[in-house]
Parts: sequence; C-alpha cells; structure tokens
Amino acid sequence: MEVNSWLTGKRGVSLPFTDNCEPLGGDQKAFGEIFTAAVELGKKRGWKYLEGRGGRNILTDATTSISFFGHSVTLDKDEAKMFEKMDGSMRRAIRKAEKENVTVEISQSESAMRDFFHLQCLTRKRHGLPPQSLEFFLNIQKYILSQNLGFVAVAAHGGKKIAASVYFFLGGKAIYKYGASDFAHQDLRGTNLVMWAAMRKLAHDGVQTLHLGKTSLEHDGLRRFKLNLGATEETLDYFRYDFRRCQFVTDKDSVAGWHNRVFGTLPLPATRLAGRLLYKHWA
Repeated sequence: MEVNSWLTGKRGVSLPFTDNCEPLGGDQKAFGEIFTAAVELGKKRGWKYLEGRGGRNILTDATTSISFFGHSVTLDKDEAKMFEKMDGSMRRAIRKAEKENVTVEISQSESAMRDFFHLQCLTRKRHGLPPQSLEFFLNIQKYILSQNLGFVAVAAHGGKKIAASVYFFLGGKAIYKYGASDFAHQDLRGTNLVMWAAMRKLAHDGVQTLHLGKTSLEHDGLRRFKLNLGATEETLDYFRYDFRRCQFVTDKDSVAGWHNRVFGTLPLPATRLAGRLLYKHWA
C-alpha cells in the first residue's frame, strides 16, 4: 500500500500498521518478478522507499533494515494443559488476579473499545508516546470487531477498568494487537488475567495459534512476559529498499528517544491531539 504523508514522505509499505507480513509468493523467482514490478511502480509514484515487514526466507541476500522479536503461543482446548505450559511466575500472577476478584469481560462492543482507549491513553503517556486516535479504534470496532473478527478483553476490579487488550482472529489464527493497563493497579495482575482469558476464549472457539506481535529488541520486560506465556520466539526482519540509493538500507528502532521525554510530560489532552495528528504518518 502507498503511504502518502507530507511529514514522513511517500512510500510503499507491506503492510501499514502490521507487525509481520510475509510475502505470499512461493519462491525467489516469483517474488523477484513481483519485487521488480513494485520497484518500477515506486519510481513512477515517487516513493522514498519500499518496505517489507517479513520475507527473510525469500530475501536471503538483502540487508535487514531493522529486526524485532516475534512470539507465538500454541493454543489448546485443554485449559489445564495450556496453563501448565506457562512459566510458574505467569501462573502465580493469574492466580493472584483471580484471588483478588479481578474479572474479565470479553466484548465486541463500542463501549468496550472506549474502555480500552482510556487505558491506552494512560499507557502511551507512561511510555512517552502519543496514543492512536479514538476514531482509529472506533473504526477497528466497526469494521473488524463487529464483523466477528476480533474482540476486546477488559479486566475490572471493584467496577474500575484496570487492563484491556485487543485481539483479531481469522482462519484458525489470532493476533494480540494492542494492550493497555492502569499502572496504579499493576499489583492486581489484570494484564496477566486478560491474556489468559483471551487465550481460553480463542482456544474454545477453535483458534490454534495466537501471535503476540512484535517486540523491540530493547524491551526485555515485554519479551519475558510473552515468553512466560509459553510462547516460541522468532526474529522478525524488515527490509527497506531506498530509491535514491537503489539498494537495501538499514534503519533504527525509533521506539525510544528524545520524543519519549517530550510526550511523557504533556497532559493527556495534548498527547491525544498529537496522536490524532501524527500517528497516521508513521503507518
């Protein structure tokens, strides 16, 4: 898809807002023809670069622009078996949440998405990042969740929403796409219980694999959280073909930097406005 931004430039991305998008071609020859056609299109359209989020098995000689960790969990309708595959610390966290009477509701409603968005704003501010716009998430609810292609899992304690996650699913596979929580209640382990409730729901509905999205190589805590769910780990390589240099180039992970300090100090209304204006430019 073409991303046309006055701020970050015009480029081709396969695919915007995705963590991993492997080529559908069967071999290097077939993919080479597709890639050549994409490059020709990019030249005509004036792209800065062409980015592929996946494809190491085909682009064997290409320079990696940036790498992430990817994690997947194999689901099982036998809940006891699935639970035992988790690390002991994860099992204890889930039991603690249950003991503290944390509850989880799984929903496809707009109100559940709004609950998630509130927690997402808190989480992104804590990380020094602007949140995606409310309209972005309401469109996800309208065009994905309401079509029975995903759901929101929301944890609550004493009537207060403390953690939530968004999941997509299709064809026996699911993706954990977004997660958020109220840090003031992290001791209740709502995030752990949300993930466990979602895994149980997905397994019951016949989903075999849950992909946990990409993780920056620097985020060791998030990596451990996903591994403790019993996930298998892989490396996700992205590739960027620069049209000015006519070659694959390297990039750096922009998740951490000076901007975190700036957005971390702004009030929530200001970060929400920044997210509404800026997020689409980094698709």
